[in-house]
Amino acid sequence: MSFNIAIDGPAGAGKSTIARRVAKELSFLYVDTGALYRAIGLYLIRNGVSAEDEQALPEACRQIHIDIAYENGEQQVYLNEENVTGQIRTEEIGKMASAAAAKPCVRELLLNLQRDLAARADVLMDGRDIGTNILPGAQLKIYLTASVKTRARRRYLELVQKGDECVLEEIEKVIEERDYRDEHRDIAPLKKAEDAVLVDSSDMSIDQVVEQIIELYRQRRRG
Repeated sequence: MSFNIAIDGPAGAGKSTIARRVAKELSFLYVDTGALYRAIGLYLIRNGVSAEDEQALPEACRQIHIDIAYENGEQQVYLNEENVTGQIRTEEIGKMASAAAAKPCVRELLLNLQRDLAARADVLMDGRDIGTNILPGAQLKIYLTASVKTRARRRYLELVQKGDECVLEEIEKVIEERDYRDEHRDIAPLKKAEDAVLVDSSDMSIDQVVEQIIELYRQRRRG
């Protein structure tokens, strides 16, 4: 039987970075679910489809095929057979992905893909509703968070290192808006699963968070 680890939490909490590290340490398959929604966001932007258009969005979903592959251990996301992994990390696509993720037709599009992967292999999956909705039977659930100021500062430094122009206060505002949207959407809102372990990384290094999650995994395996 496969062992599944679910890591949920708000934008900018470091889920993807930490999930990749933990998955590598444990030889688990890492599934970046946010990247899957971003691929849908890219399609919608390219085709001028609003996430609020109740007629156009379901039709767009019927034209979208998402798949993932692993090259050198890294997840690659394919949108209608095009590798879009390097094109989906902009703020614009992130906002579109968040808006689209609240829609039932979008969530249904990805649900079976995610569950099939988890049934076949030891999987570590991160997102907004993995422990509450996608993998409610996961043997270990983590709710990873950090303060808004901490998350905004991390994102600011990340963008500066890439050479992008940005304003810290604007990033903080975007994160607060996204938190509200994710927590208040009608479909699978962001929240801590009742049986999830809360990990606040505000004052922790990446190494410390990785070590804590690995220790929690070992305890569950022993238990």
